[in-house]
Amino acid sequence: MGSARIRPARLGEKLGEVRSRLGYSQREMAFFLSDDEASIYPQDVHRYEKNERDPPLVILLRYARLARVAMEVFADDKLDLP
Repeated sequence: MGSARIRPARLGEKLGEVRSRLGYSQREMAFFLSDDEASIYPQDVHRYEKNERDPPLVILLRYARLARVAMEVFADDKLDLP
């Protein structure tokens, strides 16, 4: 049996801050996070930002690339977005 993944308490806050800094609506963010392999909807973005749902790792990687930050920033509550 595996153990539950530890959830960073500030993850949703940081994801919302990324979207805000980019100037995207939740609909626009969903568009930029989606591709042929994964469709993301505005309600998914909302749930990620409200810590109601964890984004899949591939989506977290896309957030990091859009924001031009290391994924470590999302994983470590001690780190702030640059």
